[in-house]
Amino acid sequence: MQWQREQVLALAPDQASVKAAQSLTTVNTWPVLGRSEVALWGECQGSGKTPYKTAIDLREPAFKCSCPSRKFPCKHALALFLL
Repeated sequence: MQWQREQVLALAPDQASVKAAQSLTTVNTWPVLGRSEVALWGECQGSGKTPYKTAIDLREPAFKCSCPSRKFPCKHALALFLL
């Protein structure tokens, strides 16, 4: 399935998450990116030493991220989806 930007943004838990995700949609923020027909994955470099590992199963969609955020999907997953 091809996801449209509006569909991805509708998954956000709140407007603050949308704004935060949009600030992470530069390729420089993601030193590792990958994709297949059914998944996206990447590593998002935050302010810490270790990047957050983020993955999306495009079929459901289902999200997984190593960040400590309690929001779901987190800003990293939303940003990866928007790239």
